[in-house]
Order: sequence, then structure tokens, then C-alpha cells
Amino acid sequence: MRRLPPAATLLGLAAACGPIELPTDRAGGSGPLDLTAYRLVDLTHPFDSSTVYWPTAPYAFELETLAEGYTEAGYYYSAHAFRAPEHGGTHLDAPVHFAEGRWDVAAIPLERLVAPAAVIDVTERAATNPDYRLAVEDVASFEAEHGVIEEGTIVLLRTGWSSRWPNAAAYLGDDTPGDASGLHFPSYSEEAARLLVEERGIAALGVDVASIDYGASTDFPVHRLAGAANVPGLENLKGLEALPPKGALVIALPMKIGGGSGGPLRAVALVPPP
Repeated sequence: MRRLPPAATLLGLAAACGPIELPTDRAGGSGPLDLTAYRLVDLTHPFDSSTVYWPTAPYAFELETLAEGYTEAGYYYSAHAFRAPEHGGTHLDAPVHFAEGRWDVAAIPLERLVAPAAVIDVTERAATNPDYRLAVEDVASFEAEHGVIEEGTIVLLRTGWSSRWPNAAAYLGDDTPGDASGLHFPSYSEEAARLLVEERGIAALGVDVASIDYGASTDFPVHRLAGAANVPGLENLKGLEALPPKGALVIALPMKIGGGSGGPLRAVALVPPP
């Protein structure tokens, strides 16, 4: 598998998305990174009682109030505890989720999580086929128009399914508790994922549906392929319609769970001016 470019730092990656001004202080050093010209896009669904989880999850997101109200000293104070399965809502799949011995959440290098994005749009095909899978031909068409997907890129597949959130039946194709046999939603094909992972050397696979494998999959080949190559998955994203095919910078930082196979994710994109 290809290695990520050594220059994959926040500044280097952001520079790849367009010019960034670094103000100079009076001593001649670099000042704060100026992002005022960039548009920030939230790619994350909130975690709450409506968050969609896999039908076989033992429970969904739960928030328990530990304290809320005014104290005897007269100031307001609130605190909560939460519990949630690793895989649900906008979250990251660590490679170890489907590949023994590969990275857990805490081990994933930042270069996999902060990188330029390529957004492949299959909304028209998915609208007429809920089982649609990104084909190698789709990748070829994208590259013919926008250039080859470069090593170290986070590839995001836009299906349009995020508009169905949080209606679990519409989003997953079926919301029968404890039964995942009737799911229908689009995602990657094994062939397209192999091209992106093994030939293009991408940093991560992301999608605006519940899985990087399509809903009706029973053997999860894309998860297994990506996991074996130490490529994380970003699932249940939103807002991909606000990103250009190329040029955005994605920052996808999960809760850093030692030993975790996945975890809640806060993903955002920096979109440069046109």
C-alpha cells in the first residue's frame, strides 16, 4: 500500500486546497492561520434521541442528566453522562473493526483524518436504485472531469441519503429492531473501493449512508478491504452537497478511544473561495 505524502500537515493540506494567508507578526514570525476566506461546512449529524443506529445495536444514544439547575451558591450548573454503541450516528470505523491487528481508533494517524477531499456524486443513480454501488466507471468519469484522485485524499461518496435522516426506515430501507436482513441503501462496490484503496492510496473512505458497504451486503467486502489496508471509514456524513468535487479540506476527528473499533465523529470541511 502507498504511504501518505510526508508533507501531509494541516498547513500543507490546506495549502493544497487553495492559498492561505499567514499574517506576519511584528517579530517577523507567522501569526494565526487565517481561515476567514474559507467556508466551514458541518458534516456531522447531532447525537440525540433520534440518532440512527444499526438495527442490531443493543441500544441507541442515551443522555442521562447528572445535574441541572441552580446550586446553593446561586450559579447554574449542568452535567450529563452518555452511552452509545461505537457504530452509529456520524462515526468512524477504525481498520480493526474488520481487520485483526490493524489500527484501533486511537492509533489512526492524523494524516488519515485531516486531508483534501474528493466528492463523487451518484445521487441520480442512487435515486432510482437504492442498492446502487459506486462503480469503477464512476471513478473513471470523475477523474476524466476533475483529475486523478491523488494519494492521501479522503474520498467522500455523495448518495443524497442524508436528506432522509433521521427517518430510520427511509434511511436504512428497513427499521425492524434486531434484524439487518432487509436493509437497502447505496454505497461503494468492492471493485471501486479496491481501485481507490490499492491503486490511488487514499487516506479514508466516507459516505452519507450507514455503511461503506451497501445495505444489502452480508459479507462486507469493502469494510474488509479497507480495514486490511488500514483505511478508516467515515459513515453517516451529511452536508456533502455543499462541497466541491475537489478543493475542500476535511477534518474528521473521532473520540480517541483506546482499543476502540469505532467512535462518534465530528467531521467538518473547509471550502476555499471559488
